[in-house]
Order: sequence, then structure tokens, then C-alpha cells
Amino acid sequence: MRRRDLERRLRIAGCYLKREGKSHSLWMNPKTGIIEAVPRHTEIKEPLARKILKSLHAE
Repeated sequence: MRRRDLERRLRIAGCYLKREGKSHSLWMNPKTGIIEAVPRHTEIKEPLARKILKSLHAE
């Protein structure tokens, strides 16, 4: 999955970018308070993308 597609799905679910790191971006779901690291690669493998979406309740 492309990183921008993952970020689009996170924004639609109400998540927002908390901060940028050197190799990861931290995204937060304000409803649950959960923070998840998203790698800064252009392509993110499907299992990892699904794990991030599930963790942030964005599925």
C-alpha cells in the first residue's frame, strides 16, 4: 500500500499526524488516545498497513 493512501485512510477515520520523526511519523487517534508509528517509506507492506489501521481503529 502506498504511504499516502494509508495516510488518507487514517485521516478519514479521524486520526491526525502527531509529529514527524527521523524514520517514522507518529499518528494518533484522538477518540482512543492510541499512538502508532508509520514508517516513512513510499511503499508499506500490506500486513503492516493492516496492523496500523487495526491498531488505530481505522478499518
